[in-house]
Amino acid sequence: MNHWLVIAMLLFMASASACQEEKPFEPESVSTITYKNENRSEAVEIRNVAFELAGAAIPGRPANERLLLRKTTRTKQVIDEVGMEATTTVESWPMGTDLKEKPLYSITVEGVEPSTLNNDLIVVSRGLEDVSWWSVYKLGDGKHLFDTYVPVTQFSISRETLTRRYAGLEVPPDNVADSRLKAPNVVGVLTYASGEKVIREGLITCDDPKLAQVLRSYFDATRTVEFSSGSLQLSISQNPPLPARTLTISVPVAQDDLDFARSQTPAGLHVAAWKR
Repeated sequence: MNHWLVIAMLLFMASASACQEEKPFEPESVSTITYKNENRSEAVEIRNVAFELAGAAIPGRPANERLLLRKTTRTKQVIDEVGMEATTTVESWPMGTDLKEKPLYSITVEGVEPSTLNNDLIVVSRGLEDVSWWSVYKLGDGKHLFDTYVPVTQFSISRETLTRRYAGLEVPPDNVADSRLKAPNVVGVLTYASGEKVIREGLITCDDPKLAQVLRSYFDATRTVEFSSGSLQLSISQNPPLPARTLTISVPVAQDDLDFARSQTPAGLHVAAWKR
């Protein structure tokens, strides 16, 4: 066979393959709202769908790959009642994949307001009633990273290059699955993570069980986590009618890890490495 003919055939096959891979598509997802009034009870059900293009440079994915996300939130709220029922589903496909194909992953969880953070994370608001909290997932594969009862703290551990890290604080509920977190001296778990993994967790405990109960209460205390001067600063303040009081724990970040040995804690409070 003629040499140039072979080359032409190969170029045609490569072009056809590329065209097939980049076949255009135009999916439609409909948002809806339903109003019901039964037995003097008004209820509104809403289904919202949003698309988002994420990437590139997503941890765990090819460097130039972008992901297409379809975020579907379904809520049901009875008028004049506290809280709501809500479920969020986040589905992901590599950009260029027909959405009729099976997604790369799918996350379904009770919550609202799914959002991406720095092409690293997916954050879903889980607080449907009085308590605000969030679940954090890896954008690259949808796996759960950690839960936090303060907004996700983001920062860079380097001044020369942008090296993003994230922190959160889990305050265990009474029905927490891990029995170790039900101990009366437990205050919470401080999490230090990258966009790919949880790097370190620290268990915070208090010698006084009564104070520990106040510090992990959702209603008697307010918490913040900040990154300042190379350390994670956790502050817990007592809410009225309790006496005004703020306790601060400082945990240095060194060599991309939490340096518990140099932590500064108020008397009676402790923070130490902990594993699930």
